Amino acid sequence: MGPFVAESSLVAVLLSLCAAVGLSLLALSRTQPFPEPSRRFGGMVLCTALLLMVGTTAPRPPGLDGVLWIAALLGGFGVVVGLVHMVRTRRDVVVAPLSGFLLCAGVGGLMASTWADLSKGEQWVDFVALVMLTMGQVYLVFRGLLIGKLPLAWSQAGLVALQRGQLEGPRGAIACFERGWAVDEPHLNPMAYLALARIEAALGHSTKAEAWLASLASSGGEAAVAPEWVKAVESALIAHVPDAALKWSSKHV
Repeated sequence: MGPFVAESSLVAVLLSLCAAVGLSLLALSRTQPFPEPSRRFGGMVLCTALLLMVGTTAPRPPGLDGVLWIAALLGGFGVVVGLVHMVRTRRDVVVAPLSGFLLCAGVGGLMASTWADLSKGEQWVDFVALVMLTMGQVYLVFRGLLIGKLPLAWSQAGLVALQRGQLEGPRGAIACFERGWAVDEPHLNPMAYLALARIEAALGHSTKAEAWLASLASSGGEAAVAPEWVKAVESALIAHVPDAALKWSSKHV
């Protein structure tokens, strides 16, 4: 890969990509209901990039192939972990697509570095593999960054905030429950509406409580919500808001 661009320049570009992915993960972690996965992995990627940048000033700096392998391994690990959170735990949608950029850069660079030494058949295999990798990355970006929604995780985060007594604010229970509904998962909507109605009523916001009650009624009413969820919401409110039960059991709720 060295006839046209110096190896040191390619290493610098690759390390800049690693740093950009790490910083993006740290920044986007604030938009996730549970920021820990993207924050931890973003910190790991950023620290790795900084250590490698320091290493480039050493008498024997890391070579391009070594940096490509590190990027590919980091990206592959991030994609696997990110897919688990995206599909199974449904708590994060940014780790997988951003890690995919590292995986594509690392694997693509390794393929390019050995391209001239491969036979025609091996080149075709590498080309097909690279196309499939690119298509997979496009899917991750579309599935995660563009349409990724986590209504269940937002409801879970709202209940955690409620149990901590954090009702208002950008990471409070109200803000979380307001994101805890989705058109394609209607069974989650009554859970969020009920929690919001209870919270607003407990805080004395009768107008907002009535609006959420109307949304709850149009989604099946309280009968559509599991009794365990109702009990968890009410218990957390009673523990942190004086006379909460009296307020939501009034004519407004």
